[in-house]
Order: sequence, then structure tokens, then C-alpha cells
Amino acid sequence: MGFICGFSVATGAAARLVSGYDSYGNICGQRNAKLEAIPNSGMDHTHRKYVFFLDPCNLDLINRKIKSVALCVAACPRQELKTLSDVQKFAEINGSALCSYNLKPSEYTTSSKSSVLCPKLPVPASAPIPFFHRCAPVNISCYAKFAEALITFVSDNSVLHRLISGVMTSKEIILGLCLLSLVLSMILMVIIRYISRVLVWILTILVILGSLGGTGVLWWLYAKQRRSPKEAIIPEQLQIAEDNLRALLIYAISATVFTVILFLIMLVMRKRVALTIALFHVAGKVFIHLPLLVFQPFWTFFALVLFWAYWIMTLLFLGTTGSAVQNDQGFVEFRISGPLQYMWWYHVVGLIWISEFILACQQMTVAGAVVTYYFTRDKRNLPFTPILASVNRLIRYHLGTVAKGSFIITLVKIPRMILMYIHSQLKGKENACARCVLKSCICCLWCLEKCLNYLNQNAYTATAINSTNFCTSAKDAFVILVENALRVAAINTVGDFMLFLGKVLIVCSTGLAGIMLLNYQQDYTVWVLPLIIVCLFAFLVAHCFLSIYEMVVDVLFLCFAIDTKYNDGSPGREFYMDKVLMEFVENSRKALKEAGKGGVADARELKPMASGASSA
Repeated sequence: MGFICGFSVATGAAARLVSGYDSYGNICGQRNAKLEAIPNSGMDHTHRKYVFFLDPCNLDLINRKIKSVALCVAACPRQELKTLSDVQKFAEINGSALCSYNLKPSEYTTSSKSSVLCPKLPVPASAPIPFFHRCAPVNISCYAKFAEALITFVSDNSVLHRLISGVMTSKEIILGLCLLSLVLSMILMVIIRYISRVLVWILTILVILGSLGGTGVLWWLYAKQRRSPKEAIIPEQLQIAEDNLRALLIYAISATVFTVILFLIMLVMRKRVALTIALFHVAGKVFIHLPLLVFQPFWTFFALVLFWAYWIMTLLFLGTTGSAVQNDQGFVEFRISGPLQYMWWYHVVGLIWISEFILACQQMTVAGAVVTYYFTRDKRNLPFTPILASVNRLIRYHLGTVAKGSFIITLVKIPRMILMYIHSQLKGKENACARCVLKSCICCLWCLEKCLNYLNQNAYTATAINSTNFCTSAKDAFVILVENALRVAAINTVGDFMLFLGKVLIVCSTGLAGIMLLNYQQDYTVWVLPLIIVCLFAFLVAHCFLSIYEMVVDVLFLCFAIDTKYNDGSPGREFYMDKVLMEFVENSRKALKEAGKGGVADARELKPMASGASSA
């Protein structure tokens, strides 16, 4: 990927991207060399620093680019120019000729070729794009057709316009609700640290109240809207009122179904809720001793944003690199020939691989810090910053492990994305059998990817404990997960469900606040897009924070497994584990023995890591 970036910069793509170039291959803002057999090339554009399009609203919807002659100009027209006389006056006053290089400003109003060589009238007011020196229309209404072409899931333009207007009028509320979800996630992480013993019950009660409250509010709004007299509604608004009533009914029914399903799940798992309290308590102690774990999602997100910015910039470089060739209209395009034209494929692979690599580095860092905490008997002897110590070990010893694990995920993700692309391209054209086969393959690859993600996370933990390579660590982690399958299922199912309830709590709280704030808009159909945006953002934020807690719980379980392998609690072989965790295990064993009536429970006893592993 470094070679791809260096190649695109070295071949002049950086200058063409930043400064822009005209339709004859001249880079704006500099002196250019003559291109063979291409007219108007090799011009001196030292004082012409901006790219101007004669018809900026002429868009190629398939290739997503502007189909217009591009010129280098000295200044962008800041006001609308309605006639050729205005264009000529602008050129004389500002020294910026907006017509073709072959036409002098004095000939704008007299030449018969002005309609072809000059910009389409009226010339919209434009301003240069910061850092990229392109004149872009200030009023983006000419791009509305392009935007609507990209949105194919809404056939009714009136509904689309109402949804978009709802987002625009509620943008301050959306921003405030997104900030609220971030604050709620931070508060929940703090609560987890200090009241982990009662957290499970608090989350359960709050989710019950939140789901009931949200469902009740929606049914109340539906009843209020239905009782409102129709005679008071003007005929033009009658259809909108019916849409509002139907939308509220759908919202209320969906919320009711969700609440019932949630209650049934909680009813089934109520007996296992108590078993997670002790494990949450130990995980809460980890966050007390390692407070920087809370900020781990911020550093990961920052690293991903930096990489994505680099990736997009390099992709833009690739779009302007290559040799100059003439297209069918006689203008210049830059294209790469030979094997190098497929570099962007590897660039896409690199996007997936390195993104997975960054996420894997976070998992390894968290695992290393928690392992250090667990296997330090006297917590006063912990390193000053276990997180930084874990990062140091990652960089010195385990980068290959992380690279291999992320590459395996990439090998599964790429075929799935290719199949999804094929499915989208063949939608409506394939028969039922082909559609079923494609969806089955996509589903199987998705399941495989999730399983490998979970195995990789445990493999990184085994690497942090035993300092073994990726394959050995993956084998050890797989053995312990298989031998303790029921125990792992009990811990992960109940623990993950509690964390899921935390995510649901944040989403429900943010959504309920959104309903109350958006209630001033009587057009309830416009609630859809703002609420979807807010709830998705709230879920993503909650997932980023609570996934760290989930990692800590999984790492603690593997640490406990290897602890029981080499220690039995006798003098000289004392356990490293916390007393609360030991009580949790004993309670779990009693519950499993009662459920399995003795003999079956013996097969479910917690088994340690493979005997070939070495002590931490």
C-alpha cells in the first residue's frame, strides 16, 4: 500500500488532485509541458489557480462525474452571470476568462461559437472548494438529480422530500441526541465500575421501564391522533394525517412486539442472571485499577479515522494518476495501463485488512492489560500504566500474531462482500434457486466470520497469557472453549445479554428523548429518518464502549482457566483469582450439578487450558 501511494504521488497525481487540471491536461497554478498531439496543452497557468466547469450541472450518473469542459481560471464567479455580456464584464474586471482558451473576452458577445465555447447560461455563483481549487456552485440544487439517482429505495419523491426536510429541520435535535447517547454510554461505564453487584438488576428494571414507557407513549400518541376531529383538518392535509396515523400505529405495534420478545427472553434467563453478578463485579474491579480501558475505543476510532483518511486520499490519487490519453470528445483523461491498472483492487483489500488489524490491536492491548492485572497477586505492584505496557509488548512481540489473525478475517470477508455485490447486481434477474444459493453462501460466510472473530479474540488472550504464536494460541483457545462449551455458553450468553440490555437501555433512552423532542412536529412520518439516525448512532456508541467490557469478561474467563491448571489453592500454589470470582464458579458448579443431577454435571466441570501451554 505504501508503494501504491508513492507511485500515485510520484506520477504527478498529487498535483492533479490538489490543484486540478483542465480538459487539455494542464495542471492549474503552474507551467505545464506540451503533450504530444493534444491541442491547448503545455500552457502556462501560473496565475490561473482554479478549475472551472462550463456546465457543472451536467452529471454522468453512471460514472458519478461531471461531463463538462474544464478550464483553468484566475477567479471563480461569486455572483450569478445571466448573459454573455456579464461573462465578458467579469473577464475584463477580474482577469478571469470563463470561455474557451481559443476565444478572447472581446469576442464573447460577437462570435458565433460562443454558445459552444462559453459556459452554459446562467452561470451559477460558485466558490472554490478549500484545498482542492475547484469552482463549485454555491447553490447545490443542480446536484439534486444526482442525489435522487443514488436513492433508489424510495419511489415516492414527496415522501423522500418530507423525510429529508425532517432531517434538516431537526439537525440540532439529532446532534444533541447523539451527544446524549455518548454521555449516557460514559455514565453507564462509570456505573459498571462502582455498582457492578447491583448493575444486572438495575439494567433489568430500567430496560423494563424504558420499553414499557416507550411503548406506552407511542400508543398514547396514536390514540390522541385518532381521537382528533377530522373536520378540523383541511382537505390538503387529510392524506398526510392518515399517513401520520398509520405511521404511529406501525411504531406502536413494532415497539409492543419488541417489548414482548424482550420480556420472554428475560423470563427464560431469569435463573441465570444471579450467576453473572460476581463476574461483573470482578470486571468492575479491573476498570477501577485500569481506568484507561474506558478510553480504548477513542484511540481505536482515532486510528481508524486516520487510516481511512489516508486510504481515501490515496484512492483519489489513483483516480488522477497514469498517462494522458484523449477520449472520444478529444479531451484528456489520465489512465493507467498494464498490470498497474489493477492496483486499486489491492488497495481495497488493504482497507479491509488494515481495518481488521487495528481492531485486533485493540483486542490484544485489552487482553494484555487484563492478563497483567489478573496474574499480579499484589495489585499495588501493577505497572504504572498497564495499557502502555501492553502496547509495548504488542509492538515488540505480537504484531505478526495480530497481522495473521486479521488476515484470516480478511480472507473470509472478501468472498462474502463479492457475493453480496453479485447478489445486488443480479437482483430481479436471477431465478429462485440461484437467489437461495447466493443468500445461503452469504449467510454461511457471515457465520464463519463471526466464529473466527470470537476465536481470534480468545487466541489473542492465549498469546498474552502464554506468549505463544497465533496458531498455537488459537489451538489452545479452541480446546478450552470446546471442553468448557456449556460453561462458556452460560457465561457468555448471560453476560452478553446483560451488556445487550445496557445497549438497549441507551438506545431506548435516546429514542424516548427523541420522541419527546420531536413531538412538536405533527408530521409523524418525518420522524423516521431522524429517529433511525439517532438510534443507530446510540447503538454504535454503546457497542463501542460495552464491547470493551465484554472483552474483559472473556479474558477473565481464560485467565481463570489457566489459573486452575497450574494452581490448586495449596500453600505455594495459591490461586491468582479474585475471591468473588471463586464464589461465582462455586455457585455455577452447584447450579449445574442441580440441573444435571450429579453425574452429568461432572462432565461440565471447568477444564483448564491444554497441558502444553506454559505459565504466564
